[in-house]
Amino acid sequence: MLDWTDRHCRYFHGLITQHALLYTEMVTTGALIHGDHHRFLEHLPMKNPVAFQLGGSNPKDLAICAKMVEDYAYAEVNLNVGCPSDRVQNGRFGACLMAEPQLVADCVVAMSQAVSIPITIKSRIGIDDLDSYEELVNFVATIASAGCKTFIVHARKAWLSGLSPKQNREVPPLRYDWVYQLKKEFPQLEIIINGGITTLDHSEELLKHVDGVMMGREAYQNPYIMSEVDKRFFGAANEPLSRQMIVKELVTYTQEQLKSEVRLNSVSRHILGLFHGKPGARGWRRYISENVSKPGADENVILQALSYTCL
Repeated sequence: MLDWTDRHCRYFHGLITQHALLYTEMVTTGALIHGDHHRFLEHLPMKNPVAFQLGGSNPKDLAICAKMVEDYAYAEVNLNVGCPSDRVQNGRFGACLMAEPQLVADCVVAMSQAVSIPITIKSRIGIDDLDSYEELVNFVATIASAGCKTFIVHARKAWLSGLSPKQNREVPPLRYDWVYQLKKEFPQLEIIINGGITTLDHSEELLKHVDGVMMGREAYQNPYIMSEVDKRFFGAANEPLSRQMIVKELVTYTQEQLKSEVRLNSVSRHILGLFHGKPGARGWRRYISENVSKPGADENVILQALSYTCL
């Protein structure tokens, strides 16, 4: 979810679900160490636990960044070993690290020694010709021996050349059965499944075999699907906020952000899918998109867009 799940996105999603674990976008160690780390790490106190996802392969640098993450009160550090983009490969991190399980294990050890919060791994089931189930087991076993207890597994292999990131999310076949088997092989580990999950019914079925479900693009493009999560999976008694109530909260939030010189589009781009599948969804998206960059545009663009919905 690179460039997607920033702090504004997470605030919005936190209005819809208060119990789901939210993830940041992947941020490289170089960006934190050499850039404006506060810009990446800053986040509002939320009821949701939030995991910070790092990209990198240098154990020392990852340890430094993990400590930064802990200091900003995130719930866990997640090391991305699953992103197949050229941009990531050129920096020697992401999915290409599946070819170097011992290096990943070394990274886990270094980070674990630097912080007290959990270190977790996000991976694929394989890459290129390193795509046998036995190689996946070796990868998980090597890293688990370094102390990692949670693996989020996208149930597709990745081709590091020949496929675009989008194609790598769609072309390689899903192998949920491999992830199920991983849980049987490593019952002591927390195994979370990812890939091709678009409904809560499907999520419930998957949870019969694994410990958790990660929903990515569906949760971004159709965010209100998460409104049922707290009651259905966490036993919450409170009713979720309505879409209209969420908009009102967003108007107040946006007003405060604009005072800090945040651009309106930095907030509004994440909320275009709020009325996904509902009458007026197109009008909501169109009004915001056509007015967000006009001179003098402010939080009222979001409020006025409500008139195009059928609430």
